[in-house]
Amino acid sequence: MTTAPARPGSRPADSRAALLIGRLTSRLTDRLLGTALAVAACDPPAALHAPLPVRVLVVGAAAAAWWAAPMVDARPVLTSMHWRTVAARRRTTVLPAAAIAVAAVTGPPVWLVVCIAALLLTYLLVTDAWTVGVTAPPGRPRATPALAAAAATTVVLLAAQAPVAGTSWARLPASLVIAATMVCLVLALRIRR
Repeated sequence: MTTAPARPGSRPADSRAALLIGRLTSRLTDRLLGTALAVAACDPPAALHAPLPVRVLVVGAAAAAWWAAPMVDARPVLTSMHWRTVAARRRTTVLPAAAIAVAAVTGPPVWLVVCIAALLLTYLLVTDAWTVGVTAPPGRPRATPALAAAAATTVVLLAAQAPVAGTSWARLPASLVIAATMVCLVLALRIRR
């Protein structure tokens, strides 16, 4: 009795498991930085003494960050406009935005805010397709975006820690920071064209 040869398109079940494990461990640097950013935003010192549901949420945030962290380096194409599809395609934008929102809600101590800012900066530089991806323009200096991002992070961090929240001067620094952010955004978009 002879066995039929395997068809070229069929794969054994263990290769599916290997493929899944490969996907979950690919881009390890991106995943570690994204997970560290999400966990740091959850204020781990406070979460350790929190009730069990809060700790479960932190573990869930870490798992979601592990999935969402790898860089999506593909040309933009029009796919479905369902929110799940858009969120999956833009997950490297959703992850830092969610981490910032969680950090704003939890109100971590200043040392942890500095750690979150450093993790955010590093994560954005590592996962930015324009800077490090295959779609990045050739011959562009790689130090310029890193220095610009570090300067912007420092300005935002200092503005956020300024002790003017309860004074009558609170609106002036906020409006200056918003104006500076808009100028930087316009300049960045103009350079990319």
